Amino acid sequence: MQRNAGGAVQRSLSQRRKKLLVSSASKIGLWAGLLSVCCAVIVVHWPALSAKALSFDDSQYLTKNVLVQNPGWTSARRFLTEVLEPSTVEGYYQPLTMISLMFDYALGGRPDNLYSFHRTSLALHVVNTALVIVLLYLLFGQAWIAAAVGLLFGLHPMTVEPIPWVGERKTLLAAFFALWCLILYVRYVRKPNRPLYIGCLAMYVLALMSKPTSTPLPLLMLLMDYWPLRRWKWTTVLEKLPFIVVGGVSAIITYISQSSAAPALVAGGYGFERIPLVLCHNIIFYLHKIIWPANLSSHYVFPEPLGLSDPMVLAGVIGTCILAPLLVISLRWTRAALVGWLFFFVAIFPTIQVLRFSNVIAADKFAYLPSVGLLMVVASLLNWFCGTGSAGKSTARRIAVTITVLVLAGAEAVATRSYLVHWRDTLSLSKYILTKTPDAPQARNMLGLELQSQGKLDQAISQYRRALQVKPNYVEAHNNLGIALQLQGKPDEAISHYRRALQIDPGYVEAYYNMGITFRAQGRNDEAIGCYRQVLRLKPNHVEAHSNMGSVLSAQGKFDEAIEHFRQALQVRPDFAEVHYNLGLALKSQGKLDEAIKHFRRALQVKPDLAEAHNNLGLALTMKGNLDEAIEHFREAVRLKPDYPAPLNRMARILAMHTEPKLRDPGQAIELAKRAAELTGHKDATILETLAAAYAAAGQFDQAVKTAEAALSLATAAQADELANHIRKQIQIYRQAKP
Repeated sequence: MQRNAGGAVQRSLSQRRKKLLVSSASKIGLWAGLLSVCCAVIVVHWPALSAKALSFDDSQYLTKNVLVQNPGWTSARRFLTEVLEPSTVEGYYQPLTMISLMFDYALGGRPDNLYSFHRTSLALHVVNTALVIVLLYLLFGQAWIAAAVGLLFGLHPMTVEPIPWVGERKTLLAAFFALWCLILYVRYVRKPNRPLYIGCLAMYVLALMSKPTSTPLPLLMLLMDYWPLRRWKWTTVLEKLPFIVVGGVSAIITYISQSSAAPALVAGGYGFERIPLVLCHNIIFYLHKIIWPANLSSHYVFPEPLGLSDPMVLAGVIGTCILAPLLVISLRWTRAALVGWLFFFVAIFPTIQVLRFSNVIAADKFAYLPSVGLLMVVASLLNWFCGTGSAGKSTARRIAVTITVLVLAGAEAVATRSYLVHWRDTLSLSKYILTKTPDAPQARNMLGLELQSQGKLDQAISQYRRALQVKPNYVEAHNNLGIALQLQGKPDEAISHYRRALQIDPGYVEAYYNMGITFRAQGRNDEAIGCYRQVLRLKPNHVEAHSNMGSVLSAQGKFDEAIEHFRQALQVRPDFAEVHYNLGLALKSQGKLDEAIKHFRRALQVKPDLAEAHNNLGLALTMKGNLDEAIEHFREAVRLKPDYPAPLNRMARILAMHTEPKLRDPGQAIELAKRAAELTGHKDATILETLAAAYAAAGQFDQAVKTAEAALSLATAAQADELANHIRKQIQIYRQAKP
């Protein structure tokens, strides 16, 4: 009995050691797989780091987003607190995405240097690939299969788009938190405890704060309960109630905020009866692109017409009619196929365009996280295929699977590299998209913007006009065409396009704003003010409108009202150097020198190379009697802007007329005043009057009289009576001072 008991103990210990060894080997295999796959993903996607293309909505996320471009607690707070109507990006609440872009900007990222943004995005994709592998390992327990399937995910060409596209940071960040949510959920199912549950819920909230298309995660967890976790029961639904409540609140917020930016159109505006066609099209479209990722694009337009006469719509209907019964029949053998496909469908449903908030019927980026459902099916299939049969047969199957995966991964790597080539710059990306969808007005508009930024206005205008031929009511194209025509010196035609944009969309802020700029350039200040008032009625925190309104009011001498607009602009954007400068000018005009000096200094803290601020700070300091510092700022203004006559004139006057020996230098004053006079073509009476004073200070009274008489002639012609009287008195003094 004792011998038997001892043998049983030894067998038990032996089994434990064996399990530990297997577990240890499995973990080593997992880490090895993770490292290998992540390295492969980095190598293949490496060219994304040098991509310079800016895509459709990157203006909102980077080039025109003042909060991203002004990193700090103020910007972060606004991203977090502007829930129903974000002020700097149209659409839904996505504070974590915006804060992550803000951090990249703080690390040196700029519109003309996207490396910091791409570095973070590539890192997120690599980590997401690792998380996919971990999730598949937790679900199916085979490290090498998880790594193999993860490799196919990480290298797939459809994962290219979110990396070089700055605005698609949201896709990567939301997937990062969503994958953590699913991993913690699986861990919770295997070993229930409160910290894992709370962690899972927290990851869900963070995913929603990155991109609200993460809303279906509770439903995905319920599908996983059915398969592969096999714990489906009604209590598992109750377990998800906190998630469902959070998701419901997020969905309401998303609908309200997105609707304020763009109306929700049922099935792309084609009506309820076309919803089945949209669903069928997208179901087969995505499966086709995942299986055969050729002719990828970041812009897939709605079929015209959206009906069975379109080959892709017809293929979608036929394919769906074949796929659906096959998935149901597959339940006789496995739950994997149906549940994996449902996982994909539920995850992608918020972007499948039943309710349309964008101008595309599908997008590669939309399939990023949903593809995990299909990966689960593949992992399950490989696990079954390699785990059946004899040991020898199983080994042969493993080898065959490994070779197949490596071949597919190689093909994906080639396709991914080929696709990344088109992201090298905006011009290349725009032209590539147009080779796939020649009639896409949004791509024409994007190409026009890039050509316009390169100064090729005729070509840009041609692209905008072609976009409007396809889509006459395209407000962005009308607006951008107006800007290009304005730059061409055709303000009246520009205004006609702004007005057309506003007829189509009376709430289109940018058209009012740009029309205001055009009116102001024409000297039609009252009409410009009317446009800016409309902008501020629609968007009270529009910083540039407040700034421009203040400048126009200052030009009209309405300094109190101008100052109020400048202050409102600074409440929204405290580090706006130009607004501090303009506010300083308005305050100086009111004689509030101390406050004006404070704002000039603040402008120079933010933008030290603002020559105009140095000049006006020097002028304010001169008026306060602080001449030493004033001259320093005049000198800096000239260093920054050598052809700037105003600070040259002010320095010359101080050096010519000051009574203190250390500041008096008539010779240098003459030199500076001559430079200023040459820059103005000897046509500025004030500068010539300064030059005359400098000659007089040097004892050259004949030259002083001659120069002063030239200044008097200019002042008289300009009807500057006060200046003319002053010059006459100076001429008398110079004549009397002659030896």
